[in-house]
Amino acid sequence: MEKLRKSLTTFLVPLLSILLAFLIGAIIMAGLGANPLTAMYALFKGAFGTSASVGTTLNKAVPLIFTSLCACFAYKCGVYNLGGEGQFLMGATTGFCVVHCLGLTGLPGILAALVTGTIAGGIWGMLPGILKITRGLNEMIISIMLNYVATLFMGVIYTSWIRDANMPQTPSVDDSLKLGRVISDMRFTWALIIALAVGLILYYFLYWTSSGFKLRAVGLNMTASRFNGFPVKRYILISFIVSGAIAGLGGASDLLGTQYRLINGYGSGYGFDGVAIALIGQLHPIATIIVAIFFAALRVGSTSMQVSTGVPTSVSDIIQALVIVFSVAGMALTKLPEFEAFRLRLFSKKGKEEVNA
Repeated sequence: MEKLRKSLTTFLVPLLSILLAFLIGAIIMAGLGANPLTAMYALFKGAFGTSASVGTTLNKAVPLIFTSLCACFAYKCGVYNLGGEGQFLMGATTGFCVVHCLGLTGLPGILAALVTGTIAGGIWGMLPGILKITRGLNEMIISIMLNYVATLFMGVIYTSWIRDANMPQTPSVDDSLKLGRVISDMRFTWALIIALAVGLILYYFLYWTSSGFKLRAVGLNMTASRFNGFPVKRYILISFIVSGAIAGLGGASDLLGTQYRLINGYGSGYGFDGVAIALIGQLHPIATIIVAIFFAALRVGSTSMQVSTGVPTSVSDIIQALVIVFSVAGMALTKLPEFEAFRLRLFSKKGKEEVNA
């Protein structure tokens, strides 16, 4: 019963955060002279109104799912991988370079891009992990700095080494390498299926295996885990490698499913959006996927909202930011001893009333 009550609290925090963010968003819309209900309707109709819009929303969610799962896995081990963007870009860059330079096409090329992209992301994630466990360096600073390195390295590729004529971009990958649509009249590709499969595998590993239990134990209390004989440093390094590999697979999948080429601005912001989504999802893989789709819906639907009601797309960005702020604040609030004491008093009072009834 106590576990159920804690799960209920965990579920209510992001839900209330979303509702409060939309309430404030509605006030802003009213202040701009628009009907909030009409604007909200246009927002969600633009994201889910037709099969094509649903496909677009799911397609936009793919990179967010990968980078949020990347952050989710690392955070479960108690380490902070803020390099999801760099690992995502290294996966996309490596996957592209392999198929382009080797001239691979068809299924062998797809598999080569996905595998090498995953390996590249894992190696890029391994770097802050090694520096943390061997030198005690702050993984957040190292992983953030590596984001810039990955971005600049990709820039060298599309502006110099593999440039498409006079355009600052690479040539498109061969048509045989492009991931096909799962449903013909919807835009989402097999990259979404890969992302969902990764999420389900992570859920199973974290909550249904002994290794996942040990990894979560390390994240909850590294000192206690060390005294109980857990190889803490090994789990920390593994968490960085696996989280980086997830982001790298995401980069390669998105390249073959949506982007098809390396270009300026590609992948910008995906890493930090992934961190925010993972936190809102309470670091649960399934909840994280749902929140990623919700964020994608806001981005896709905001354009329709602006066309229909004149409300600028920046209002959607404000709602996203408010959801993040309220979720993080709510999580911090539930950790306070005063809140825990209030929750225990509240549920114990309800339990007594049920018994008396």
